[in-house]
Amino acid sequence: MPLKLMYITNNIEVAKIAQDNGVDRIFVDLEYIGKSERQKNLDTVKSSHSIEDISKIKDVLTKSELLVRINPINQNSESEIDKVVQNGADVIMVPMFKTTEEVSTFINLVNRKARTCLLLETIEAEKLIDDLLLIDGIDEIFIGLNDLHISHNMKFMFELLADGTVERLSRKIKGRGIPFGFGGISRLGTGILQADNIVAEHYRLGSSMVILSRSFCNYEKINDINEIKKIFNASIVKLREFENELTLKNPSYFFENHKIVIDKVKEIMANI
Repeated sequence: MPLKLMYITNNIEVAKIAQDNGVDRIFVDLEYIGKSERQKNLDTVKSSHSIEDISKIKDVLTKSELLVRINPINQNSESEIDKVVQNGADVIMVPMFKTTEEVSTFINLVNRKARTCLLLETIEAEKLIDDLLLIDGIDEIFIGLNDLHISHNMKFMFELLADGTVERLSRKIKGRGIPFGFGGISRLGTGILQADNIVAEHYRLGSSMVILSRSFCNYEKINDINEIKKIFNASIVKLREFENELTLKNPSYFFENHKIVIDKVKEIMANI
């Protein structure tokens, strides 16, 4: 199965373009609690999406699903989740959990009114993975490399791919039959660690989903809507063609690619 592609936006026109070009999920991001403090020194996307954006985006989606990331579990989570459900979320993602109690609370509050996705991005959650996987009602797990590498005091998020952390988590999650994904990718042929190598790692590990990063198409810096259409069309066609090629590769290809990822990460780290 090809990777489920996710793209973060609250722009209606961009959401339609992404959908028309095969993006499987539009991602509305409500998380703000604690995010700026955690990622203050990183060039990461800090969204200013709102509850109102959910229904606006939902109204234009005819093929793509709508995923909404809420805030970490807090005293207002019940109200926030109810509003997210009422506005049409297909999948709800919970970030920054550190205990099984938080996950159980999240699942109970969603109460099967939408699908549930855990964003595993703390070292505490990583250590609890075996206990987490015993909880009923988890539909998906996404390994969030941005915050997880911060939690590990690492300097580059793909260190987690090179040092075996993503592989260990992936094997456990896959063993429970739960769909999972990790990280983000830029366009093929680009990225400090090239997207091609990362996509091949998704296939080696049995991942189901990936986020198209801001560098895939930073629509906020492009004034021409036709240029945005061209980027999505050409880049996703190229990505899907590459995925088709990967289905024909033998295990030695993925073994060699993994070695390339390790070596490239070491090289990147030496230059940071």
